[in-house]
Amino acid sequence: MIAENVESLKGRILAACSRCGRNPDDVLLVAVTKTFAAEKIRDAMMAGVFDFGENYVQELNQKQKQLGERRIRWHFVGHLQSNKAKQIADYIHLVHSVDSERLAAELHKRGEKAGRVIDVLVEVHTTDEATKFGVAPEQTMEFVKQISKYAHLRINGLMTMGPFSDDPDDSRPSFRQVLELKRRIGREGIENVSMQHLSMGMSHDFEVGIEEGSTIVRIGTAIFGERARTGRASTDDLSFQ
Repeated sequence: MIAENVESLKGRILAACSRCGRNPDDVLLVAVTKTFAAEKIRDAMMAGVFDFGENYVQELNQKQKQLGERRIRWHFVGHLQSNKAKQIADYIHLVHSVDSERLAAELHKRGEKAGRVIDVLVEVHTTDEATKFGVAPEQTMEFVKQISKYAHLRINGLMTMGPFSDDPDDSRPSFRQVLELKRRIGREGIENVSMQHLSMGMSHDFEVGIEEGSTIVRIGTAIFGERARTGRASTDDLSFQ
């Protein structure tokens, strides 16, 4: 079932790219494995997926140790508390959710200790939903300039989430706003900042994300099926990702 779902997603990504004249090779599929067992990750790897996203540090560390798989590129896609940054600094491939200078400073510190540069995206809060995190759009430019001073961080772009809605098109204004921010920041030529990526789109709205310029889509349910409710607060609604 997972292999079939992955193939179906690849077809939908290809179709979305065809509609807007983009190369599907420019869109990275990140399988979000929050609450799913390691065996499901192995099944996804058999289907050719090697980028996996997690929302919780403890769960990520457990799976990273359990799998011990060097081919996996781990993405942190949830709200990261600065006091937990040290737990993933040695191996994380990309942090999608930097939203405060405190977190940026801590990641820089931990990257320096680990002898590596940590790739990050700045999370932008584009809805009026209080359950979501991120930097306000009007503050994003200055925030990027502010954290660009950290030599052990590499700012690779922006991330956002659309509103919780059954209609994928409801996400389009959020995605367009972040695309415009990406272009504006890119024109500034800020040192240590590359607006290479836009992480936009989950299971319910990733095709809209691609049409609006997303280079990373974060897909959980459409690959692995519905999640069991955990009762934990999250930046990603369990029914949508």
